[in-house]
Amino acid sequence: MYLLKNFLLSIFIFSLSISNINAKDLNPQHSLMASGGITDLVLQEDKLFVATTASSVDIFNIKTNEKIDSIKMPKIKDFIGDIIESKVYSVDVLKKDILILSQGENGGRNVNIYKDGKLNKIIEDKDRLFIAYAKFLDENHIVYALLSNQIYLYDIKNKKVLKEIQISQSKFSNFKFTQDKSKIIICDESGVITMIDSKSFEVLKTFKSQNLDNVFQIDIKNNLILTAGQDRRAAVYNINTNEAYYKEFSFLIYSVALSPSTNLAAVASDEENNVTIFDTRTKENLYKLFQNKATLTNILFLNENELIVTSDDKQINYYKID
Repeated sequence: MYLLKNFLLSIFIFSLSISNINAKDLNPQHSLMASGGITDLVLQEDKLFVATTASSVDIFNIKTNEKIDSIKMPKIKDFIGDIIESKVYSVDVLKKDILILSQGENGGRNVNIYKDGKLNKIIEDKDRLFIAYAKFLDENHIVYALLSNQIYLYDIKNKKVLKEIQISQSKFSNFKFTQDKSKIIICDESGVITMIDSKSFEVLKTFKSQNLDNVFQIDIKNNLILTAGQDRRAAVYNINTNEAYYKEFSFLIYSVALSPSTNLAAVASDEENNVTIFDTRTKENLYKLFQNKATLTNILFLNENELIVTSDDKQINYYKID
């Protein structure tokens, strides 16, 4: 049995090596430095909004490669009364409004909308909601998720919940909107992907069998879904045809992203925090991105030829592919 396991492991490692033979190695063309470890980011035109662990949302101009502003969140008291940084868990932008989900006191979360230089709190930490992620649905509504995998539609002006759904009993991981924001795709610890209507909150479809365990992160563009699996699998689901497959890598996959055309998928693919880019149609590995020094948190395609990779440290790496 021991010899068989070693043989199978050798075959797996060999197959991974073969698949990477033709992949082109790339280093970042340049890097930017954020205020702290990077948790989330969003792009609006030429501005990159970066959520950090250092009580801030940093704003960069990606054309000039300069930090142009930083929104500071109030520091908080921990359980023993010490003043600590308030970790920003997620950020989103809609026109001139910036949605910021940050760490509060006593385990709670604060949800603020920043506009015209002022923070307007819409959910307070005293409500003791363990919110993991929050994004704009439109100018009047946000969608947020609890760690317990409940998803809420929230009225900003009236400060009340309009819809809610318990996706499953598994721990929440991540959600993304479709490009028209008519649907929400949710992943969790079960490995099952759930699609719901963003207005009615009715379950429309589930996708399963490709990931056997926790899906850390998800992306959706056009008709494709891409997953980041704890089981080392990056699964690709076609919403229209119901076709699906997975590519297996050598380490837990913490982050993934699809290019705008969905022809390219970028995956955090190994223990050295490198990123592999493969063709979603042929499954061929095309590029490998190096020099990421910590656990990856985000991959973002700016277009078909440029992408950004961030991690638990302060570094934002910019890559350009052929």
